[in-house]
Amino acid sequence: MRVLFVCLGNICRSPTAEGIFRRLLEERGLAHRVEVDSCGIGDWHVGKAPDPRTREAAARRGIDLSTLRARQLHDEDFAAFDYLLAMDHDNLAAMRARAPQALDAHLGLFLEFAGRPDAAVPDPYFGSEEGFEAVLDLVEQGARGLLAEIEATLERRP
Repeated sequence: MRVLFVCLGNICRSPTAEGIFRRLLEERGLAHRVEVDSCGIGDWHVGKAPDPRTREAAARRGIDLSTLRARQLHDEDFAAFDYLLAMDHDNLAAMRARAPQALDAHLGLFLEFAGRPDAAVPDPYFGSEEGFEAVLDLVEQGARGLLAEIEATLERRP
């Protein structure tokens, strides 16, 4: 099982989701069964670490994002991942424009797994520190819902 989180530049929201989801998988003993990655629609930050404010906010909750590096979405990702989850509507539209017609993966908004099918994770980049904390809260909700779905799926697999 492979999960890809996607935002605009891969330095705030999607690495936060990657870090939180990795931690949840480790806590549940599923890290060996689910691969997690993140990327951005754009290439502005390729190779860079997550935004310092993102790293600091995550670290306050015990999540280490220091080893992550930004990368851009590749066409191959659509075949490689089972879940491709966008942080907002613009990211989703860009992904849908690039996705193959015969996509055999779940492509949608991340917060649908938080019971909010049309909600977006707001980009905190130009905001205050509170915006980074709000992103963590939303991402934790989505990650818990996604984990429940993936656990159910894995239980049905041999």
